[in-house]
Amino acid sequence: MTAPDPRFRRALAIPVGMAMATALAFLPNVSASAAEESPAADATSLSYVVNVSPGHGPSKHVRKAIAEAGGTIVTSYDQIGVIVVHSANPDFAKVVRTVRGVESAGNTRNAPLPAQSTTDVGTPKVLSAAEVAGAEAVAGQDPLEPLQWDLPAIKADKAHEKSLGSSKVTVAVIDTGVDDTHPDIAPNFDRAASVNCVTGKPDTTDGAWRPTTGESPHGTHVAGEIAAAKNGVGMTGVAPGVKVSGIKVSTTAGYFYTEAVVCGFVWAAEHGVDVTNNSYYTDPWYFNCKNDPDQKALVDAVSRASRYAEKKGAVNVAAAGNENYDLAADEITDPVSPNDATPSDRVIDPSECLDIPTQLPGVVTVAATGAKGIKSSFSNHGLGVIDIAAPGGDSTRFQTPAPPATSGLILGTLPGGGWGYMAGTSMASPHVAGVAALIKSTHPKASPALVKALLYAEADATPCTDPYDIDGDGKVDAVCEGPKNYNGFYGWGTADALDAVTR
Repeated sequence: MTAPDPRFRRALAIPVGMAMATALAFLPNVSASAAEESPAADATSLSYVVNVSPGHGPSKHVRKAIAEAGGTIVTSYDQIGVIVVHSANPDFAKVVRTVRGVESAGNTRNAPLPAQSTTDVGTPKVLSAAEVAGAEAVAGQDPLEPLQWDLPAIKADKAHEKSLGSSKVTVAVIDTGVDDTHPDIAPNFDRAASVNCVTGKPDTTDGAWRPTTGESPHGTHVAGEIAAAKNGVGMTGVAPGVKVSGIKVSTTAGYFYTEAVVCGFVWAAEHGVDVTNNSYYTDPWYFNCKNDPDQKALVDAVSRASRYAEKKGAVNVAAAGNENYDLAADEITDPVSPNDATPSDRVIDPSECLDIPTQLPGVVTVAATGAKGIKSSFSNHGLGVIDIAAPGGDSTRFQTPAPPATSGLILGTLPGGGWGYMAGTSMASPHVAGVAALIKSTHPKASPALVKALLYAEADATPCTDPYDIDGDGKVDAVCEGPKNYNGFYGWGTADALDAVTR
């Protein structure tokens, strides 16, 4: 199943008639924000990463070679040896790769700087004022909590009776931006750990981490799922007592380019973040093949950045994707790459061509489940790739929640103070990020390795759904491999928030 525009971990190919929020809200004719412009860029410039030995700044020799090849250094992440460069020379990467001291180099995009805006591909199913006013919660619940079937699915409602999480723990939402003025997010927002990284260089202007008018609500939705405050307003997050920050890495057009993702991970590493949530893939390639020198450079750069974040104490959590791909298959046809130029069908080996950051070593890879607790119709899967599962929603026709919940999708916060439904592995990942934050709250001295070990050990073992015929048409829609305790649909099992605060 292939998404109509899967640039975002988020846009789903769900049957017509589903009240679907694709987690994308791109409006036409929206120009790039000032934060996305660069004085070094011209109408024909592309962005590049040049990877050198980490620990030092680029040598005089490398700097000179970059300049002679027509490049301008935007910033350098010396800790990991990644240099962000703009150049209008189409042979820049080819030339620089021959330079002594350069380990890899490649262009991060195909569209000239800045990236172009695009048209709408879907909007959230927004709760009306009447629906918000009509919600009736029992004592101790936020007003919209009865609509959140996903909380009891991971025992978060029971966990909240024990602990809401620690305000000393921060989850960074590396995404499209977070509206920290939302009444459900404002009480728990960590401004010091928030930034705009869209150009590949941190912009700490106040509010730069927010989505602008017409930009995607995706990051704000994710932030609410993780840490919407238990404050008598709206909904409740998985970990409503922890802090959440916004690291904006998406262009106005919705592209998550390598330089921005690298900046996001390094910023999280340097600002005490405990968990990062990554509900996207790094554009423009859905899968980055290491036998291609440009794509290899992107894998190298994002790998260095994610490893650095983990080394500095962060657990990195990522969405598995929404195409119902078997990521453990021998081959997959990728029809959408590069998504900022002219894509073509290409057959790839997912063990050699990686979805980044999802398939990088050390990253927690999350599959989605629906209201009946089985794999969502769209969720990618694969034995040895999926680490854990959590609610990401599904068509109500496929998996109907128990009343009073009415939608099979996931409720979250929206920019401007609203709430609405979305679905995708984008929504599953923040549930796991929230549980990881609860584990870190319970075990404040735990290393990322220990937090991950507890996350997997405390997950509820979930056996394969066999046969998996989600639409009931008599045809198998996906094949699950592996035993109850570790399989291709659910990994180590379904995330458990109650164990996170009691074990």
